[in-house]
Amino acid sequence: MHTPRRLTTLVSAALAGVLTDAAFPQRNLWPLALVGMAMLFLALRRDSARWAVLVGFTWGVGFFLPHLWWAREAVGPVPWIALSVAESLIMAAGCACYVWIRRMPGLRRGGLLAAIAFAAAWTSAEQVRQVWPFGGFPWGRLAFSQTDGPLLALAGVVGAIGVSFVVALLGGVAGVGWQAVRRFDLVRVPAAVLILALGLGAPLLIGLDTRAEAGTLRVGAVQGNVAEPGLDAFGEALQVTTNHVRGTQRLIAEHGPVDLVVWPENAADRDPRSNRQARALVEEAAASAGVPILVGTVRYTDDARYNEMLIWDPVTGAGDAYAKQIPAAFAEYIPMRSIARKFSAAVDLVQVDMARGTEVANLTVPLADRSVDVGTIICFEVAYDSVARDAALAGAEFLLVPTNNATFGYTSESTQQFAMSRFRAVEHGRAVVQISTVGVSGVIMPDGSVSEQTGLYTAEEFAADLPLRTSITLADRLGDAPVVLLLALTGIGFTLGVVSHRRHR
Repeated sequence: MHTPRRLTTLVSAALAGVLTDAAFPQRNLWPLALVGMAMLFLALRRDSARWAVLVGFTWGVGFFLPHLWWAREAVGPVPWIALSVAESLIMAAGCACYVWIRRMPGLRRGGLLAAIAFAAAWTSAEQVRQVWPFGGFPWGRLAFSQTDGPLLALAGVVGAIGVSFVVALLGGVAGVGWQAVRRFDLVRVPAAVLILALGLGAPLLIGLDTRAEAGTLRVGAVQGNVAEPGLDAFGEALQVTTNHVRGTQRLIAEHGPVDLVVWPENAADRDPRSNRQARALVEEAAASAGVPILVGTVRYTDDARYNEMLIWDPVTGAGDAYAKQIPAAFAEYIPMRSIARKFSAAVDLVQVDMARGTEVANLTVPLADRSVDVGTIICFEVAYDSVARDAALAGAEFLLVPTNNATFGYTSESTQQFAMSRFRAVEHGRAVVQISTVGVSGVIMPDGSVSEQTGLYTAEEFAADLPLRTSITLADRLGDAPVVLLLALTGIGFTLGVVSHRRHR
């Protein structure tokens, strides 16, 4: 197996990371995810796990630094670099794991089996990123790059972990095909072409059902906007809340009656259950709409705070609330505060740590003639598989992704998040409304198509008739089984690779 020069390998790995990032919003060049994976697969030809760590880390730097640029906008260069390095190290470990698996008998010469091993190790590392450290940070998973491509149709069958596996696998197969072309291998070249054609073509045969199964619901959404981007977006008390009250009034005036109004995360910057001014504003909006409003707010206790979506009825006032289950580490709560302070003084802007909610992200909203179950996946929770899946299994008939993107400026953070919402729509077979304080907001049908989309830092409102659905996708039925299977097979492959390597030493 030909091994390229080390410098050439590192340059190729860095370029592969940059190209993989271009598959995501805002560029949305989804085939480049396969190209990036193919280049990384080829860069990992050298039989050295330590070298694979450096190659994988180089890919990670090329990918995460531009992909997470929005973190620099929000909290500065040091946390941005630290987050990118941490994520890169996890993927670097996945690359080393792949090299060890490849030392199994039958995989040493590469080929299609090596492509499967590459995909398994890569997707396992992605899964680790979803849960560790500090609750994980699954931004930038390969699956989320495919919302404009044919592989999106697989979301409802194999979920995010399965789509990521297929992207990495097809990238590995493309790498095998490129090697075969250079060797004039008349067996592997057509085999690789056939696998790529089937992998990209077969999902087109999957029908995506968008029909209403429990009627329809007319939902109005309000993107109220803030005075200015950045950490001072909520500097003036109740200004953002007032913006959403006025937006609700415009919504009804321009779009007519709706069944339910949804506001974003933090739209009520003071808790209307305990603050009289905030309550008066929310009551004004509810009276104007004449229907319940789902309000994003924060509830404080003696020693913690909770990020919540609250039902506000125009007659009875405050109702049930859902508290965010996965607060963002170093943004909504600060682990190891004394150490984190050495990297950025911005940690002290978080004076009270956010606590975890314990209930499933599903609210039953009483309406005039019925009730509807709404999956309320708050902000970054849309990146985590379990939150939306548990909501769908609990009976959610459509999904709501309330978010506050005010601190990220004119970066790709909001469009990256919107792509995740599109993926979740197909994965769970539900319509999705993403509503942001500043954008991007929009309506997504159960097949991933977008029917409404707003701009950034604008005050906009929209209304849409959503199909309410109750059927459960195969991906939801499988639950964590694919994760357990993949991690088990990866672990077995790693163990066999270690044993085989020691025997051949």
